[in-house]
Amino acid sequence: MTAEIPSTSIHDQGETITPSLQLVAWEITRSCNLFCAHCRGSSTYGDYEDELSTEECFRLIDEILEVGRPIIILTGGEPLVRHDVLQIAKYAVNKGLRVVMGTNGTLITHDMATKLKNVPISRLAISIDFPVVNLQDDFRGQTGAFEAAMVGIARARQAGIQVQINSTITKLNVHYLEDLLSLSLEVGAVAFHPFLLVPTGRGKSLQSVELAPEQYEEVLNWIYDKQLELGDRMFFKPTDAPHYLRIVKQRQNQSRGSGMPSSGKPASTFGHDPANTITRGCLAGTGFCFVSHQGRVQGCGYLDVEAGNVRTQPFGQIWSDSTLFNDLRNLSNIKGKCGICEYKRICGGCRARAYEATGDYLEAEPYCIYRPATPKGDLTTKL
Repeated sequence: MTAEIPSTSIHDQGETITPSLQLVAWEITRSCNLFCAHCRGSSTYGDYEDELSTEECFRLIDEILEVGRPIIILTGGEPLVRHDVLQIAKYAVNKGLRVVMGTNGTLITHDMATKLKNVPISRLAISIDFPVVNLQDDFRGQTGAFEAAMVGIARARQAGIQVQINSTITKLNVHYLEDLLSLSLEVGAVAFHPFLLVPTGRGKSLQSVELAPEQYEEVLNWIYDKQLELGDRMFFKPTDAPHYLRIVKQRQNQSRGSGMPSSGKPASTFGHDPANTITRGCLAGTGFCFVSHQGRVQGCGYLDVEAGNVRTQPFGQIWSDSTLFNDLRNLSNIKGKCGICEYKRICGGCRARAYEATGDYLEAEPYCIYRPATPKGDLTTKL
């Protein structure tokens, strides 16, 4: 079967992307039972001041529904340390929203797995960065973290909950990619999401082991090849790596040029699961946003620029009118080689990585080796 980069509900009108909210990542709490080396939020265990109350969470869900019906990703910190997380998740599900959860997996008892299924939580994204016990435990800051996560995965699967594996990729574990994929297949995961490190929060300490741009390219080509190889057995979604869409397009064009058939699903919808889609590279402010534990709205969790706060503005107003989001939707604002790149509609460059590297979220993606084909860029590449 042939896979094309699909048309999406995010439409291009000239140089402007018309937004269509598809995903909201919600840091339901910043508290966490682990102390992970890469943590965006520098989370620790204990109470954080001024987290959104249960009622504020309900109101936010209602306000999100006024904008669209996105998938809600409950994350943290560790969402399962929040006492009312299931109550909040159930409220969203009862309103017709699909709810998934990002978790370290260590707190999933038999009873919790049953409760998650009863919400129902549609999918659990569980983080495994090393397929080696001591390395995972060291990275996660707690002895026993690997074993507890593996038990949590098994309990979730026994309860009938889909599981995906998330792995933050650095020089420390890039050589374990094949093993991480094998582990994902062994535990029955439906998806494997390699996260290409954006060194924010506690993750700044990992800058020295961030992959070089050439290694990013190798990893993304490996992902493309593995998606072709495994087809419907596993869905791959590189995260914080928008140039994957450029690689997909290049590889598809190469296949056509060689007369070889394209097979698999390197970038499209995997089956009929809305969680398994790749539409555009950087979705910040166009199809995706992040809400912090205190109501701060951002383009993503790694882009530390505030679009607004749901305590002082309705979510819909922030989504429609914020300077940040409107900047990100206008492709003519993008600077440097990203601004003239023929792939900017489908890629856009990682705005968080640009911000961390330069202090300007509209600057060029610093970890992409591609050079635009023409000085002005060929803006005819279609989704």
